[in-house]
Amino acid sequence: MEKLNENLERKNTTVIVVDMQNDYCHPDGAIAKSGSDVSTVKKILPSLRSLLDGAREHSVPIIFLQTNHEKATDSEVWLSRFPDGVNPICQTGSWGAEFYEVAPQPNDIIVKKHRYSGFVHTRLESILRTLKIETLILTGVSTNLCVESTARDGFMLEYRIVLMKDACAAFSQEEHDMTLKTVDTYFGMVADTEQVVSFWRMHAPQSPQFLT
Repeated sequence: MEKLNENLERKNTTVIVVDMQNDYCHPDGAIAKSGSDVSTVKKILPSLRSLLDGAREHSVPIIFLQTNHEKATDSEVWLSRFPDGVNPICQTGSWGAEFYEVAPQPNDIIVKKHRYSGFVHTRLESILRTLKIETLILTGVSTNLCVESTARDGFMLEYRIVLMKDACAAFSQEEHDMTLKTVDTYFGMVADTEQVVSFWRMHAPQSPQFLT
């Protein structure tokens, strides 16, 4: 708990929810249809909801990252990831781009993104600096792609990183565990929901007010 205390005590903190969207998480979404196993997403929902409830109870800001893809942002290089050159994932305005199981509440913040990292060509850093955020608590999918990319970039930009091992999901256990080890060793730390919520209960942290 000492390392967690260092990252949370007297630090302005936000919870970032990465890509909890139908195409990534739903059994009928694009990722599942491509053959990936999305079953682990269901397993993290109780922990994720507990974390979000705790954050709201203690006035910790919540930021939802929402992937949106469209012709204007799907570059040739980006589309080269797909064998047929067509991106079926999270098209702007589609059902696949809608939030899955957890959704922003009125005081939560939504940041739209077009790449793995929430920092690339988005307003995320402007929001973090406005709220004077120092520590990022990262959740969502997938652990080894968009969550890890956001964690790495956040660390490089001088934010403290706390990765929630029970509120993130990948499409294989191996990929999930690989990122946990990498982040815990090089880019921050790994914790679980109960540790963070218990810290909030014990310390009643002061967080910046939301902007409206």
